[in-house]
Amino acid sequence: MINVIEVALGFGERFLFKDVNLKFTPGNCYGIIGANGSGKSTFLKVLSGELEPDRGEIVYPAKQRLAMLKQDHFAHEEERLLDVVMRGYPHLFSVMKERETIYAKEDFSEADGMRVSELEGEFAEIGGWEADAQASILLSGLGVAEADHEKLMKEVSESVKVRALLAQALFGNPDILLLDEPTNGLDLDSISWLEDFLMEFPNIVIVVSHDRHFLNAVCTHTCDIDFGHIRMYPGSYDFWYKVSRMLQQQMKDEKKRRDEKVKDLKEFIQRFASNAAKSRQATSRKKVLEKLEVEDLQPTSRRFPWVGFKPERDPGNNVLRIQNLSKSDDDRKFLNGLDLIINRGDKIAFVGREHLSKTAFFRILAGEDKEYEGEFYWGQTMSVSYFPKENAQLFDSDDSIVDWLKRYTTSDDETYIRSFLGRMLFSGDDALKPVRVLSGGEKVRCILSRMMLQSANCLILDEPTNHLDLEAITALNNGLIEFPGVVMFTSHDHEFVTSVANRVIEFCPGGVIDRMMSFDDYLRDEQIREQRDEYYHGHMIAEI
Repeated sequence: MINVIEVALGFGERFLFKDVNLKFTPGNCYGIIGANGSGKSTFLKVLSGELEPDRGEIVYPAKQRLAMLKQDHFAHEEERLLDVVMRGYPHLFSVMKERETIYAKEDFSEADGMRVSELEGEFAEIGGWEADAQASILLSGLGVAEADHEKLMKEVSESVKVRALLAQALFGNPDILLLDEPTNGLDLDSISWLEDFLMEFPNIVIVVSHDRHFLNAVCTHTCDIDFGHIRMYPGSYDFWYKVSRMLQQQMKDEKKRRDEKVKDLKEFIQRFASNAAKSRQATSRKKVLEKLEVEDLQPTSRRFPWVGFKPERDPGNNVLRIQNLSKSDDDRKFLNGLDLIINRGDKIAFVGREHLSKTAFFRILAGEDKEYEGEFYWGQTMSVSYFPKENAQLFDSDDSIVDWLKRYTTSDDETYIRSFLGRMLFSGDDALKPVRVLSGGEKVRCILSRMMLQSANCLILDEPTNHLDLEAITALNNGLIEFPGVVMFTSHDHEFVTSVANRVIEFCPGGVIDRMMSFDDYLRDEQIREQRDEYYHGHMIAEI
């Protein structure tokens, strides 16, 4: 168990959090959530001992091993990947290296013999003989090819380095595991493997992540950093989000009697608990929810954005026809004779590894790129609003946010224009900030305000969830689910893709895979996997 007692930490006159009292117990996974800049990563550093709190204390049980995901990808450039992973258990690694050093001596003394005898016993006791195999299993599970396991860190890609450091944190069954954005840089198969690993992990896990699917899969509790306080809630992120919204709504509605509020919440808790899967973490979460009393819940004071796209007119039957579309740049061919028909009601997730091809395709459809071959035809009823992946050029101005948004409407009604900003949490003086100084998340919220104002019936969104916090991602997610028009989008957020898309298109070097199905069904389909492998394999042979 970890006891956090009256902990506070601030910078200057501003407290990130104070009066924090929490208990973390084995067998549970705790998700740390909060708005951007609220102190999530800082709280992990306090728990790890990297930062000292201004006041309070953190009490750990004696002889407990703590592991934390490190971010220094260039710290072990001259070491092989397997050794980097085994560094995650410092004592075992130290014994292993001392043992190897003694055996490597040309002059083996009697003292060396006695010492190595001691080391051999300790090495066996702490699992040294299985260490190489366990490190290899972790690397393979995280998508690192077996051929790379013996390579030096300097010889592998940035993506492989990220996975090696994650495997390092997982290695050797630590008593306390701290993970800051562990899904960054992982593909969907590796994320799924990590979810399974953590759901069966028997000790304490504390994780910061913006991936809602991941948080919902692994977390038994949710810790919300909210206006200087950290409150712990039982259940996954979705449970916290839905209960928080219900409580906020009920606080606003003074006509409801308390008994009705309690009844609604208890019914919701019971339904949520009964849906838990039969994994270690889900079973633990179910037990917590069954014991939960409504009085234990507190509404969050965090403000939630609201996203709603209302088209001026419904799409007609003819949406978009694409014929023989090609796009090249230097030696790279992004699109090669693409033929597609987009239909009314389509909400299409463009997935796969060909990220440049997806962005090139969207830019052409949005009219941002005129250098292409082939044709495409929008239906007469169609209007398009575009969310670009790269948006810096849109904010190269000293205009205020209000004046910036005025460019995209013929309305002179400032109250009307400000209403769209207000939905994205730009109210009062916030709406007068110059757009040049906005953060990445604020720029994204500005573009979403613009898209709501434009009232188009076709939305094209290239990685819209980048830079957003969980609340904004959830609001956008809900807005796209409710949107009655056509959507074409890309995103690395599994939950976002799964809940919005009814059609999946994947660009591969050797062809296009196009299926009318949910994203989860797409991932499970063996025939699609075979077709993808054929497209990539055939392309590599053609290049050779």
